Amino acid sequence: MTNALSRLLETRDWLMADGATGTNLFNMGLSSGDAPELWNIEHPDRIRKLYKSAVDAGSDIFLTNSFGGNASRLKLHDAADRARELSRISAELGRDVADASGRTVVVAGSVGPTGEIFAPMGPLTHEVAVEIFHEQAEGLKEGGADVLWLETISAPEEYRAAAEAFALAGMPWCGTMSFDTAGRTMMGVTSADMVDMVEALPNPPIAFGANCGVGASDLLRTVLGFAAQGTERPIIAKGNAGIPKYHDGHIHYDGTPELMAEYAVMARDCGATIIGGCCGTMPDHLAKMHEALSTRPRGPRPTLDEIAEKLGGFSSAADGTGEDDGPKRQRRGRRRG
Repeated sequence: MTNALSRLLETRDWLMADGATGTNLFNMGLSSGDAPELWNIEHPDRIRKLYKSAVDAGSDIFLTNSFGGNASRLKLHDAADRARELSRISAELGRDVADASGRTVVVAGSVGPTGEIFAPMGPLTHEVAVEIFHEQAEGLKEGGADVLWLETISAPEEYRAAAEAFALAGMPWCGTMSFDTAGRTMMGVTSADMVDMVEALPNPPIAFGANCGVGASDLLRTVLGFAAQGTERPIIAKGNAGIPKYHDGHIHYDGTPELMAEYAVMARDCGATIIGGCCGTMPDHLAKMHEALSTRPRGPRPTLDEIAEKLGGFSSAADGTGEDDGPKRQRRGRRRG
């Protein structure tokens, strides 16, 4: 399928995605507990500013303000019937910014998890999940998104349901999972498991990978796990800007722009093609990441020791893959940043 992202991937050996949505919107005045997606209507100027800040920092891809824009999540804000509308508007605002940029910038329609547990442990069935994701996908498609971007998924069942829904919408897509528990997702998926799942899908993503999780070091260990499987599909790395810390009533991430620049180059050298940030990643982080990716030559694949030395130690001894449950590297010393 020919699309803007595929065309960029044919001509570039790395692409930069955007940074945080929530962190940036909180800095613009979003209150904890509020639905960011409602700002697509209430404060469209701020959403355009969010998108433009990523483009101005050099991002080739930015995600729409629609992460929680599915009916299951929006029902918490009495807005379940507005899922398609809010997703459409998030993409329309993005289309305006991308088209005014003067270069090819991919509008990626963000699709987050439903927040429900799948049967038999929970109430969500495959059929209902597909319906929820399909509704949102159609809204993002109507708004002009180039691709759909599934992110922060923990359950393989949810990933598969979204893939089916995106096929119904006839849209290309990318999809990341969040590895935050000893190198596994909350539902126990390892990096090797994810590669097997992705390659077995009837409607596989253009690119796949990891986002959010614990910190940059852990995320790069997961990227190495993807690459070790020999996949030829582009890998996505979208790590948090350091570790969250509570200070003066707010959550702050301790990763500096310089640390995120190191992370970006190491992500590329680990095997990632699409590199961005997640929680805590601001425009100044993105600018440093873009500068580093543009000016520093590609190097050899870093070892776990080299990752720990530059970005800080790992949060767990193993990542759930390989012999003896994967490479052993304990957290050591103080995380820099």
